[in-house]
Amino acid sequence: MADIRVERLRKVFGPVVALDDVDFSFPDSSVTCLLGPSGCGKTTLMRIIAGLEVATAGEVFFGERNVTGLPPRKREIGMVFQYPVVYKGINVRENIELPLKSEKLSAAERRRRVDEVIEVLGLAAAADKDVGRLDNGTRQKVAVAREVARQPRIILFDEPITNVDATAKLQLKRAFKELTRRLSQTIVYVTHDQTEAMTLADQIALMRDGRIVQCDAPRTLYSRPADRFGGWFLGNPGMAFFDAELHGNGTFLTLVSALVPAPLAVDGPQLAPGRVTLGIRPEQVLVSTDRVPGAVPARLSRKSVQIGGQWLLSLTVPGLDERAFKAKVGPEQGARLPESGEVFVALPPASITLFGPEGDRLPASFPAASAVAAD
Repeated sequence: MADIRVERLRKVFGPVVALDDVDFSFPDSSVTCLLGPSGCGKTTLMRIIAGLEVATAGEVFFGERNVTGLPPRKREIGMVFQYPVVYKGINVRENIELPLKSEKLSAAERRRRVDEVIEVLGLAAAADKDVGRLDNGTRQKVAVAREVARQPRIILFDEPITNVDATAKLQLKRAFKELTRRLSQTIVYVTHDQTEAMTLADQIALMRDGRIVQCDAPRTLYSRPADRFGGWFLGNPGMAFFDAELHGNGTFLTLVSALVPAPLAVDGPQLAPGRVTLGIRPEQVLVSTDRVPGAVPARLSRKSVQIGGQWLLSLTVPGLDERAFKAKVGPEQGARLPESGEVFVALPPASITLFGPEGDRLPASFPAASAVAAD
């Protein structure tokens, strides 16, 4: 197999900078998801890796091989697009086998590869059916199976389940997960859907404005965003942000916010007194009808049930300009809460993330869970 490395990659379309000097490595035999909003550069990056787009500057390497000037057919890659590409007029098995016939493989080896991907992707019931009689989700499975059966070193997926229905999306996610678990190909998977990325990836490269702003394992990316953008983009809904301040003399600092009843001791290198942003994920906000240690009064204005039985709450806290923010609670607790009225909210210190004036995460920790008295 092979890793992928891009160096100083830049792509400009007229006045638009689609990629801004990207340096990045896709590890061998791993799944890397390029995740980000529309227009962030993820598809452009993948197309340059594939050779479908020419970079304005920079180089692409597969292992130690410089493939920058090579056309797609010489890069030994597989590629699956948003819309399934299948050969009409033949059945599923023949669709998968057809490209293998040009690779001088024995009939037994072709059959082994076809049988393997049919089993992994759950296509046995459709193996002898004409692809024209299949639904869009199954045709996309066939397109995936055909590329996997070729056993290229690298496979690129360009939002492969965007244009299928909800049931097919779920089936394809499960199939891809099984596929990536059993095979050892280097996979680059482009998506704007964070659920896909969190489910499938070994690592996620989060992109914004032509740059990779953070790359980490899915859980790390979610729990420790490098900046406010990562905190906002990941999650449904994303992090809630509040103005706060660090008070103290530079050696002993406390966090002051309307969301904590008393200042919290803060520790971390290079922290200084001043304004900061407090971030917390909705599911980490503790909500109760009783005042508990560390809680402040809040008003519940609305609650609604989400997928999975979770309740999404809309809350306001005095001192925060009555700006509403979201919290998530489990099915049983959500059912017990009133439709509206006074409640209490608490922020576990270990769940708080602090961001500086430029939006970058600060290396802050809270040495004690309890509040400390103000000076």
